[in-house]
Amino acid sequence: MQGGEEARSETYLAVRCNDERSHSWFERELRSRKLGGGSEGGRAPLRGKPSPQMGLFQQPVYVIIVLGGPLHSWVGQFPVTMTGFRPDELILFLQNLFDRSVRRLRLGAPPSRNRRRLLIVQIDGLSRSVLEEALSRRRMPFLKHLLGRHRYRVLPMSVGLPTSTPAFQIAAMYGVRPNIPAFHYYDKRSRTDIYFPRGGDALLVEKAHAGGRRGILSGGSAYGCVFTGGAENNLFSFARIQRPSGTGVLRTISAFIVLGWVVLKGSVFTAVELTRAVLRWIANPFSVRGWKWLAIKMGISVWVRELFTLATSRDLYEGVPAVYVNYLDYDVAAHEFGPRHRRAQGALRQIDRSIHQLWRVCRRVTEHQYDLYILSDHGQAATTPYQRVTGKPIEQMLFDELFRPWRGEPSASGPSGKKLIAGVHGYRSGRAPGLFQRFVNYLERDFPWVLGEVREARERSGVRVIAAGPNALVYFLDCEEPVTIDWIDERFPGLVEEISRSRGIGFVLARSSAGPICAWRGKRHSLSDAQAGPFTGREDLALVFQGIRDLMEMPSAGDLIIYGIHAPEGDISFISEWGAHAGPSPDELHTFIISPPGVTLPSPITHPIQLYQHFLTYQNGLRTGP
Repeated sequence: MQGGEEARSETYLAVRCNDERSHSWFERELRSRKLGGGSEGGRAPLRGKPSPQMGLFQQPVYVIIVLGGPLHSWVGQFPVTMTGFRPDELILFLQNLFDRSVRRLRLGAPPSRNRRRLLIVQIDGLSRSVLEEALSRRRMPFLKHLLGRHRYRVLPMSVGLPTSTPAFQIAAMYGVRPNIPAFHYYDKRSRTDIYFPRGGDALLVEKAHAGGRRGILSGGSAYGCVFTGGAENNLFSFARIQRPSGTGVLRTISAFIVLGWVVLKGSVFTAVELTRAVLRWIANPFSVRGWKWLAIKMGISVWVRELFTLATSRDLYEGVPAVYVNYLDYDVAAHEFGPRHRRAQGALRQIDRSIHQLWRVCRRVTEHQYDLYILSDHGQAATTPYQRVTGKPIEQMLFDELFRPWRGEPSASGPSGKKLIAGVHGYRSGRAPGLFQRFVNYLERDFPWVLGEVREARERSGVRVIAAGPNALVYFLDCEEPVTIDWIDERFPGLVEEISRSRGIGFVLARSSAGPICAWRGKRHSLSDAQAGPFTGREDLALVFQGIRDLMEMPSAGDLIIYGIHAPEGDISFISEWGAHAGPSPDELHTFIISPPGVTLPSPITHPIQLYQHFLTYQNGLRTGP
């Protein structure tokens, strides 16, 4: 202790430098980070007087720099004050020392320092308007600080249709136009449903789109993404949800210090959340929805976010060339409660803290030259569940009230086998009376897999309907190729107009030989400035029309696409959620990308495909400047 100073604990950190260049670099780093420092053999003054109230990780740290020779040949002491040093960073520091030791013994030299590296942080589901509100109300204080003090820029971005994570990521990661019309859709050619949370579906879609193209994450890591982008390390990515890539598993398991800390920290946070939940339950014992949110919050916001943050930090220390981490907290909360609900806003504050932690790591490993980008893949519209408006799912309404089978169903007359088939068809079509009919209806609603279906998907008489959010896709299965509105009119006269007039329906899209047709409140509109339909008065009309054209050109898009957006009752989702995306509303379509200083991005960004070439420069080693 220095004379006259209050008693305090002292920590010693020994750093061995093998040459003059390393010694000079380390000393310069200490000074640039305001951590004190001095020349060998001297003792630099403390920056400020330490307070007795300092925590364990804010006490003075004496850094001993050794130029060559064994570590016990200490020459000088350089006191520094590690203000803001947190337990997470101590864990990562110890884990990094372990990694460097392994690299020296088995893996050779550290990563090259002659190139810049890429870090993409995706805030899933955050629209530009909600971001601006969060910044103005200081719900994301670090992001506001980053934009104000560190010359980061926020640029507007339109993400095209559908406004969904799979479509955004496949375009940004591989530079291709997506054939992904919804989060859940049907492939008429292969006669299979594509449902992204289901194991294997995302991997098949990624292989079909990649087509040998290089992904922006080759040799890197992906956390919480739908696709891998060519990453070697994947954790909780849909494309590898059942079979994470081997390197990612080994590296995650090998980082036992980080994982141990995540378990400890997650357990503490879980205990805190459970205590709060018990107190809320005492105040309101009938809040079932509160218990559901508690499970989601503990799983996504506590455990998964902490794991993603620590695993990404480890990659940054290691110098992984490209890392893409997708924080799901806000998107999950916005689906459950609405995009501007206080719980969704609380998730933004937690994500802001995680971004701050990643930024601090980037600042500590300046030799790796990471460029940090923060973006969103889509926004969300505040919606009302369709069943709250009509009392039944969209699939049931369509089959019960609008679709009139145009091809004959099996007759009840004839051999007993045909009578049995006719009976099954009758029960599935909801026309048979009695107790067993109610049982079949129950299975279709709550246990569709018993009848060979998936949730929100029904098929009868050659017509398949999939509810995927604020959009429902209708497929006519007699044709493998997409059909036009003329084909539909011939078999179902007036169907499109009748759907567009129904309760809870915003508009209906269909194909024609002249381009997409939009049916709105019983009238058909072509996509032109003179017939804008539900989009009249939109300043972004050209973007909306281009998005609809792109959507209806997708081979896997429904023959009809029904939207609950712009319904007379307000924005509607065809599944049970209070926030939804996939449609063309401003909150869904317009997001943002935050870029570091000195970076030039395409402008304006009207589709995520424009990001591919920019991000690919990091793979090609062309992004070398500041």
